[in-house]
Amino acid sequence: MSNLAPVLDFLSDLEKNNSRPWFEDHRREYQKAKDLFEELVDQVIDEYRPVEDLGGINAKECVMRIFRDVRFSKDKSPYRTSMAAVIAAGGRKSGRMPYYLHLEPHNHSMIAGGLHDPEPEQIIRFREAISRRPEPFKLIIGDPTFKQYFGDLQGERLKTAPKGFAPDHPEIALLRLKQVTAVHTLTDAVVLSDGLTSYIVQAFAALKPFLDYLKEL
Repeated sequence: MSNLAPVLDFLSDLEKNNSRPWFEDHRREYQKAKDLFEELVDQVIDEYRPVEDLGGINAKECVMRIFRDVRFSKDKSPYRTSMAAVIAAGGRKSGRMPYYLHLEPHNHSMIAGGLHDPEPEQIIRFREAISRRPEPFKLIIGDPTFKQYFGDLQGERLKTAPKGFAPDHPEIALLRLKQVTAVHTLTDAVVLSDGLTSYIVQAFAALKPFLDYLKEL
C-alpha cells in the first residue's frame, strides 16, 4: 500500500480550513488523498474476498462523499474532515450490515460495524433475541479475537430497563443498548504502517461473526 501520509495531511489541513475557496485551491491534494484512500479500500476488498463474498464491489461504490449535507445541521462546514468507506455487497447504498472503515487524523481513525442507527424494529428484535437466548451473542462478543480488536460494545444505552423487560433481568446490560456497535480505533502510526491492509482484513474477520449475527435478526 502506498504511503497514506498525504491522506492524513490533507484531512488535517482541511480541518483547519474547512471552506469552499480553500478546498478549490487544494483540489489537487484532495484528489491525491482520495485516490490513495480508494486504493486502500480496493486492496482491502481484494484481500477480504476469501473470507466473505462482497459481490464484486469496488472502492468507488463504497467510499462516502466528502461533501457534508448541512441542511439540518448547525455546523455549516461544507466538508467532512475524514474519509470513510461502507464495505458490503452493494457498496455504500447497501441495506446490509456493512464493515465501516474511517480514516481521520490525530488518532481518530477506526474500523467499526453494527447497529449504529437502528430502526426501532431492529433493536426490538435484538432485545427479543437476547432475552430469549443470549448465549450465542455472548459467545461472539466474548471471543478472545473479537475482544482483542473491539473490546466492549459501544453505543448509547437506556438509563433504565426497556419497556417490557424487568430491571433485574440477567441480561439487562445488553437489553439497555440503544445502539449495538463494535469499534476499533486506529492510531496514526497504524494507519501509516506497511501492514495496514492486512491489519484491517484481520479486524474485519474478527468482526464478521458479530455482523452475521445482527444480519440474521
